[in-house]
Amino acid sequence: MTGLLCVGWAAGPQYDEARKLYDATDFQQSLRLLNAIPDKTTDAYALMGRNYYMLADFKRASELLEKAFTAQPANSDYALWLGRAYGRRAETSGVFTAPGFASRAHQYFEKAVRLNPRNLDALSDLFEYYLEAPGFLGGGMDKAQQLAGQIAQVDPSEGYWAMFKLAEERRDYSRAEEQLRRAVEAAPRQVGKVIELARFLTKQGRYQEADQSFERAEKIAPNSPRLMYARADLYIKTGRNLDTAKALLERYLNATLTPEDPPRAEAVKLLRKVRGG
Repeated sequence: MTGLLCVGWAAGPQYDEARKLYDATDFQQSLRLLNAIPDKTTDAYALMGRNYYMLADFKRASELLEKAFTAQPANSDYALWLGRAYGRRAETSGVFTAPGFASRAHQYFEKAVRLNPRNLDALSDLFEYYLEAPGFLGGGMDKAQQLAGQIAQVDPSEGYWAMFKLAEERRDYSRAEEQLRRAVEAAPRQVGKVIELARFLTKQGRYQEADQSFERAEKIAPNSPRLMYARADLYIKTGRNLDTAKALLERYLNATLTPEDPPRAEAVKLLRKVRGG
């Protein structure tokens, strides 16, 4: 089958090792292994696309993800990642090409939800798109509001989070805090929600309460790289606890990261900023 796109699950030690490397954020080495596979399956092309996405080559990412999705047009996750790739192309392209890429991102996010209405990642990304995009590109608060109800049916905590985002967008900060605290209580072991609460409180200038939220998050997930980065980032933005921020970033750069964590390059930028260089 040389030269043809093999439909089905990607098998074999090379793919398995490439997936492990991707999970360990060694995207370049993962790509080297995947490129060496002679008869690539759809999963191999999709993983290549995700690697390129993580390396910020969004054009190449979208090309490979298109290839995978063409072979498996019922795959919700492939559609989701295509939406993400086109979304980042919209964010990083010029004023004349950005709307076209944004429109394609919108189409793929909606397709991902249609293919799997319980795909929470797809629902969340489509919600964010509706919240942020202008009406002429398919965005809108009414659409976001309606989708928030669908999200709540799949995961109550995420539903509260969506309502928090809507209230925050409307500058109804009292209701936003109420919904965010409900999200935290509905999923008390999810460190991301507690970090989001700390961010919200920091924006409100309630630093002591924000630090209490960070302490709560630390108890939930000790030594969490995501928590280290978020705490350092907020300390730097508010110009406080800069020695602690520096120590957190140094720990972050030596931690074992996943693709869901902020890139090491971003931590390096923050560390240079706090060091004044």
